[in-house]
Amino acid sequence: MYKFQLGVSVIFVAFSFTFGKTCTNPEVSATAFTTQDATVLTSIAYVSEFTLQCSNGAEKDRLPLYAEVNGVTLPTARIGPEGYGRYQVSWTEEISSAHTGDVPVHLYDEDGYATLRKLLRNNEDTSNAKPLVTIVVNHPGAYQGPWVNSEFMAVMLAALVWYLAFTAKSKLLA
Repeated sequence: MYKFQLGVSVIFVAFSFTFGKTCTNPEVSATAFTTQDATVLTSIAYVSEFTLQCSNGAEKDRLPLYAEVNGVTLPTARIGPEGYGRYQVSWTEEISSAHTGDVPVHLYDEDGYATLRKLLRNNEDTSNAKPLVTIVVNHPGAYQGPWVNSEFMAVMLAALVWYLAFTAKSKLLA
């Protein structure tokens, strides 16, 4: 009998940790960074750090969050001291597929993420999954180097100097 009660207690505790609080009236302040010099890189990095505050204080309970960017789900990482609601999400894209402008990042709590995964699994429209909040990462574009490489310009300048010297020599000897 004692083992049965212990088992039931363990299951009850596990369920209480599984079904945590949900954030009500979320407020987010976010900062973002994107790679802006792509002369020697193959991918653009996006990093967004944000602070979440809930009216019911759910962020102090280490609320797990998930992000969705362009149809791809990503985990968020809690950063900083415990209980302050600071998170970070990051991802990379190939330079050829990265576009300039605003990139919406939809943030989901556990319930919203479960709904999103169910819709993705069934190939349904994901707009039915309501995000907890959406933040925007602005990518102004990446510098990919000059239009003409300096090596090419050096070769062209050397060829021009050689041509001018050769024609001047030909005129003097003629």
